[in-house]
Amino acid sequence: MTASQTLSYWLDTAPRFTGGAAGPVEGRVDVAIIGGGFTGLSAALALAKQGASTIVLEAGRVAGEASGRNGGQCNSGTAHDFAALAGRFGVETARKYYQAHVDAVDDVARIAREEGIDCSFRRCGRLKLAAKPEHYDKLARAADTLATVDPNVHLLSRADLASEIRSDDFHGGLLQTTSAQLHVGRFGVGLAEAAARKGALIHEGAPVTGLANAAGGGWELRTPKGLVHAKQVLVATGGASPVGPFGWFRRRIVSVGSFVIATERLPEAMTQSLFPGQRNYVTSKNIGNYFRLSPDNRLIFGGRARFAVSDPLSDAKSGRILDNAMRTLFPALKDVKVDYCWGGMVDLTADRLPRAGEHDGIFYAMGYSGHGTQMAVHMGERMARVMGGDPSANPWANLSWPPVPGHLGKPWFLPLVGLYYRIQDILH
Repeated sequence: MTASQTLSYWLDTAPRFTGGAAGPVEGRVDVAIIGGGFTGLSAALALAKQGASTIVLEAGRVAGEASGRNGGQCNSGTAHDFAALAGRFGVETARKYYQAHVDAVDDVARIAREEGIDCSFRRCGRLKLAAKPEHYDKLARAADTLATVDPNVHLLSRADLASEIRSDDFHGGLLQTTSAQLHVGRFGVGLAEAAARKGALIHEGAPVTGLANAAGGGWELRTPKGLVHAKQVLVATGGASPVGPFGWFRRRIVSVGSFVIATERLPEAMTQSLFPGQRNYVTSKNIGNYFRLSPDNRLIFGGRARFAVSDPLSDAKSGRILDNAMRTLFPALKDVKVDYCWGGMVDLTADRLPRAGEHDGIFYAMGYSGHGTQMAVHMGERMARVMGGDPSANPWANLSWPPVPGHLGKPWFLPLVGLYYRIQDILH
C-alpha cells in the first residue's frame, strides 16, 4: 500500500482558517484557552457570546491534532457497557454519563446549524458489529439494559445486517440511530471562524511554554509570540503536548496512536452495494476497526492497528495493517487505491471517562478516550459555563483523577497493553 497523501483527509480537504489574530500575543483578557481543538474553540465561542474577552493559543493550526485526525464519527452513547457503569456508579449516575454523550451530539448539530458551518453533518446512526457469536450475545444483553435508557438503540440479527452492510464477517449488531457523522476539518475551521466573528482572538503557531501566577492575580502565559495576562485559564490540549507546563495532566492521560486510511473515490454502485445502511460502523473487538463513507464517497477506515505513538513511520506501518483488514472485510475493494494514510493521538484516561474541572486554579477538560468529536464540543461549552460561575454544568465534576501508576508522560507500556488486548481478542 502506498498512499499519495500523509496529511489527514479532513485537514487536506478543509479550507484554511482566515480569522486568526495578527501580531504578537499580548494584553490582558478574561480567559486564555490553551489549545485550538474542538474543546478550546467551542469554549471560546461560548465565552465570547457571554461577553468575556478570550484568547486561544494554539501550537499548530486550529483543529490540527485529534480534532482533525479522527474517523469523523459523532456517536451517542459511551465507550462502556452501561451495566458496568451502573455497577460502579449507580443507575442514576450512569444515566447522567450516558445522557452527556447523547447531548454532546445534539450540541454539534446545534452549533453547525446556528453558525452556518458547512460540514456535511448527518444523522446516520452507529452500528456496532459483532465480530464473534459471543460478542452478539453481549450486544443482546446490552440492548436489553439500554432499552430503559435510550429508545434509539436496536438489536440487529445477522440476517438483519443484509440491509446494512455486505460482509460475511459479522454476526449481528447494535444500532444507535441518533449518532451522526460530519467533516471534522470543515467543522473545526467553521468553529474557529465563528468564535473569531464573536470577538475571540485566535493565535495559531503559539505554543504555551510558560504558565505562572501573575503579580496582582490571574495568570501569565508565555509563548514564542509574546505573553498575555488572563484572569482565568482553560487547558484544552490533552496530554499529548510534549512541551509546556502540563506535567500534572500528562501523568493522568495515556496518549496512544489511532490510525486511518481513506480510499480513492468509490463508484456509487459499489458503495450502495457494500454499505446500503450508510452508517458509522465500529467492530466489537478490543483492537477493532471503525469506518464510514466520506462526503465524496471514499471509505474512511481506521483503528488502533498497533499500540504505538503516531509518527510517520508508525503511521505507514499501521496503514498497511488497516489496508489488509479493509480488504479482508470487503473483498470487493481488493483493487481500489488508498489515497490517504495518517495517524493521530487519542487521549485515554485509565477508566476511559472524560475528566474536567479545576486543578490549582486552572480549569481543564480532556481525556475523551475516542469520543472527542462530540464530547470535546460539549465540554468546551460546559466549561465556559463553569468558568462563568455555574459549577453544576460539569457532568464529570465528582470523578477523582489519580495519576496512572508508573506513568510519567511517555507511554512505555503501550506494547504490553497491546499484547494484553490481542490475547483478549483471541480468547473472548
